[in-house]
Parts: sequence; structure tokens; C-alpha cells
Amino acid sequence: MEISNNPVKIFSGTASTYLAKEIARKHGKELGKISVTRFSDGEFQTAYEESVRGSDLFIIQSTFPPADNLFELLLMIDAAKRASARHIIAVIPYMGYARQDRKDKPRVAIGAKIVANLLQAAGATRIMTMDLHADQIQGFFDVPVDHLYSSSIFIPYIQSLNLNDLTIAAPDMGGSKRANAYSKYLNSNMAICYKERKEANKIEKMTLIGDVEGRDVVLIDDLIDTAGTITMAADMIMDRGAKSVRAFCTHPVLSGKAYERIENSRIIELVVTDTIPLKQESSKIKVLTVADLFADVISKVHNYDSISSNFIC
Repeated sequence: MEISNNPVKIFSGTASTYLAKEIARKHGKELGKISVTRFSDGEFQTAYEESVRGSDLFIIQSTFPPADNLFELLLMIDAAKRASARHIIAVIPYMGYARQDRKDKPRVAIGAKIVANLLQAAGATRIMTMDLHADQIQGFFDVPVDHLYSSSIFIPYIQSLNLNDLTIAAPDMGGSKRANAYSKYLNSNMAICYKERKEANKIEKMTLIGDVEGRDVVLIDDLIDTAGTITMAADMIMDRGAKSVRAFCTHPVLSGKAYERIENSRIIELVVTDTIPLKQESSKIKVLTVADLFADVISKVHNYDSISSNFIC
């Protein structure tokens, strides 16, 4: 393994300080000092309070709404470039706008591509992120992308549940590839929910493909927004005779009536990661941290080591 002589410095945007502190601690570092000056009209400016010249700079910031979180990350990248950082790695546990990965109807923007262009134009030399809505978004970048998966965190937890009648389920067709990977690794049955919707966040119809009678079902998804899809899928699965249903999702966006829907659903447990902070507590929601995974990958990227061992499926 080649060891880099360039110093590692880890900084955080204001949206992800709670997670960045843990990542830095696991890595054996303290977070770098940065200031954000806010003006009365809402404009803000970022400034590094220590030298970053010649360093491998890791900037941790998820870009969930508001858009200020994305723009703050862009300003931090630009400031690092102008301060002569050697490498600027944008660590984005949750990448906002990733759902806009294609033209699914006329006259719409491809938001994920715009974000990729902005990050590169600002000066990012590498991207590190987790569970993009679509794997092909990596191709929107012309710099290296380390795309991590929550399977390395979720699968050990699923195994610890000792579910003898396990079935892995996808809440929609878009998640079938992800569910299939889990199912193969865990040697379990698989089911798919097929949904039809006429507009965003409103489901018109849902059907189930596969047998779940008498099974302990685990729904796997990359994110949950309004929780309409996941709770409808859970109710349908239970109506088909399942013993239990749990849900696992990487990014807990949880907007609108999401918390209310989850509490009133037949999901016995929703397991998420801390890529996005929860807006409120819930007796049904369990949070698993991604800090260890990101800290380990940061070390490997810095030392030019392979990260293949961090992938389970």
C-alpha cells in the first residue's frame, strides 16, 4: 500500500457537522476550522481559518434542501481551490437532486447533471457519495467517484435479526436491482411492488409480484420522501399474509406527512442511516451511522488503497 505524504484535513459544512465530527473522530482527526459569515440579506461567505495549502482536503456536506447547503459546499470547494489545496474531495453522504437523473418528460432539466457540472466547475477533484438514486449518475462526472453502498451497514443488521423466513422486497421497480443484490447475498426469496403514478408523490395503483405469505419481509430503498410508497407497500404485503414487514432506507428525507404515515403504518421498524439528520424522533425509526464507513474510505483514498473490501453487494 502506497502511503501519501500529503496532510489530510477534514472540514464540514453546517448541514453535516453532526456527522462530520464522528467521521473525523473515527479517522483520528479533529475537524478543521472554518467560518461562515452571514449577511443581513441572507447571503453568506465561507472562509478557512487555517492553512490548507498542499493538503488532501475532504469537505463533508450533504446537499438536502434548502439549496443553501449545496451552494455552501460549492463555496467551500472554490475557497479550497484558491487556497492551493492539493486535492479537493467533496464527501456528499446524500446528494440532492439525484432523483432528476434523466428526461422523463419533455422540457425538464436533468438536475443531477447540473449538480455534477457545478461541483466540477467549483474545483472538486474527486467525489465521495452514498447510494445515488441511479448508479449511472457517476457517469455525469469527469472526476473519480467513490460510490459507497449502505449494504455494508444494513446486511449485518439484517443478519442479526435471525429471520428464518426472510424475503427481500423492492417498493418499486426502480429498486429491483438493489433488492435482488440483497436477496442473492442473503440467499432469500424476493418480491417486487409495482406502482403506477400520474404525478410526483401521488401513487395511483400498486400491485405485488411474488409470494410473501408467512414470510418476514424486508423492504429495501435508497430514500424515503413522503413515505407514501413504502407504507402502501408495507400494508399491501401484510394484507397478502406476511408475518412482519420492516423497511431499510439509506436517506431519511422524510418530508410532509412521512413521520405520521410511518407511525400509523404496519411497518414494525424503519432502519435508516445518518446521511440526513432526522427532523423528529420516532419509536419506529432506528438510525445506523455511516461514520465508520466514510472514515475508513477516506483513509484508503488518501493512501491510494483499494476500497473493494467496503462493498458487500
